[in-house]
Amino acid sequence: MRLTWTSTAARWAAPVAALALLASCSSQTTETTTSTTASDSTARATKPATDSSAAGRAMAVKPSGPKPAWGPGLHPEMQAIIEQLTAMSGPTPMAKLTPAEARKAPSATDATMATMQKFNIPTPPVTADTMSREVMPGVKVRIYTPKGATGTLPVIVYYHGGGWVIANLNTYDPSVRALTEQTGAIIVSVAYRQGPEHKFPTAHDDSFAAYQWVLKNAASFKGDPTKVAVAGESAGGNLACAVSMMARDKKVQLPKHQLLVYPIAGYDLNTPSYLANTETKPLNKDLMAWFFKYYLRTPADGKNPLIDLVHANLKGLPPTTVITDQYDPLMSEGKMLADNLQKAGVPVKYQNYDGVTHEFFGMAAVVPEAKQAQALASGELKNALK
Repeated sequence: MRLTWTSTAARWAAPVAALALLASCSSQTTETTTSTTASDSTARATKPATDSSAAGRAMAVKPSGPKPAWGPGLHPEMQAIIEQLTAMSGPTPMAKLTPAEARKAPSATDATMATMQKFNIPTPPVTADTMSREVMPGVKVRIYTPKGATGTLPVIVYYHGGGWVIANLNTYDPSVRALTEQTGAIIVSVAYRQGPEHKFPTAHDDSFAAYQWVLKNAASFKGDPTKVAVAGESAGGNLACAVSMMARDKKVQLPKHQLLVYPIAGYDLNTPSYLANTETKPLNKDLMAWFFKYYLRTPADGKNPLIDLVHANLKGLPPTTVITDQYDPLMSEGKMLADNLQKAGVPVKYQNYDGVTHEFFGMAAVVPEAKQAQALASGELKNALK
């Protein structure tokens, strides 16, 4: 099931105002349709920016210290971001914070943007317009439409990560903009309710409600309701697969494809990758236990098929792309999910990326493996939504 790929220079399309936007990652924003113009620039770390002066040139991304003990094979671009995140976060591990404190802590996205500043990596142009809609009380979506698009477009419903407890639409904006640009589809990013204020299965129910809302309302934002896929990262990957399962079981139209990027797919904290990644950043074993503590009502919820995907009935689910990474407690269960989907008769594309950590997918401005993963994911989605 392991794939080979050809590197594609897929840009990380973050907004020109991304530094200000991503710095406010503790709040779920609502916006009207926006349109921002920017000059074209490259997102490759080793190529010059449009400014020919020395100050305007991107520099090769290099870490400042030795590799961490937990990541002897960490690639330099990834290591530089981890160093930046460590410097921004301070000495207290996130698993020692309250949810309110954790939501205000620097994210991997913030560290990526700071790394871009440090190495003079230019921000790519805006390629999508956005607007906000309310699905139901407490649940909103941000709709990304490719700039200049005409006619009816396929739709991808996207679910962000954060362990069902932290993060929001802004935190994962880079991933969504990249997928919008590379697939040419409209992407509906879902702001589901989170624990501990809203325990399991709230995020799952909200996610399915948002999917049903898209099926019923796609035409209102020039989407094709017959060409809808789901996608997500981490907890969002779990939600995307759960939505497919709920659609199957409730006889609702199935997604055409599901993209699951380092998904939470089980409740076993003693898999090989959990045991190997007790100190990794930004995600490790203790932090995953913290997420489960604040989202699940009781440990019994961990055995629910919507959480424990690797032991769920996976028959009849849509074709799937699963992406995992080396330094991640979720790698083993992601691979197991891909294997079990295949055993259940589901067409699967699986790829693991070495030298990188959880959250790498949205870092394509800095991390080459993110460019490759985005190209793979976008290609599978485009083929499924033809």
